[in-house]
Amino acid sequence: MSSLLLMLAVITAGVYAGFMLTFMVVIMPGLALLPDDGFTAAMRRFNEKVPGPGFLLVFLGVVALPAAALVSDLGGRGDREWALVLAALVCAVISHLITIIGNIPLNNALVGSEGGDDGAARAAFESRWNTLHRIRTAVSVASFVLLAAVVL
Repeated sequence: MSSLLLMLAVITAGVYAGFMLTFMVVIMPGLALLPDDGFTAAMRRFNEKVPGPGFLLVFLGVVALPAAALVSDLGGRGDREWALVLAALVCAVISHLITIIGNIPLNNALVGSEGGDDGAARAAFESRWNTLHRIRTAVSVASFVLLAAVVL
């Protein structure tokens, strides 16, 4: 069972890291080219769609699956593997904390600014959101790499 949990953890972490990386290297640079009203409208629409059931399943799985693998004792794997899974779990938790404490409040503020000055809303949002996103992307990729190292 723990091998299955570990494999699901690797897959889920890879999907999540890929989503974060795609947002960082494709979506945000594309949105950066839009005028203020287009940028803020697009980000508001993304923020409506991202927390859907599919995303939430992956978002929660990134933490739950490595934790479950640790609890199941990794199927007799050694201390090195246990430490790698624990480190991956810590990275996933850090990513989620950045999301919850940093990105979500910025998203909510952007939604709350609808109908106001899009230039001011973008100025208060874009740079800070991108900085936080780069950090959570890096730790999400690290989580995936750490988990992949256990199964390789």
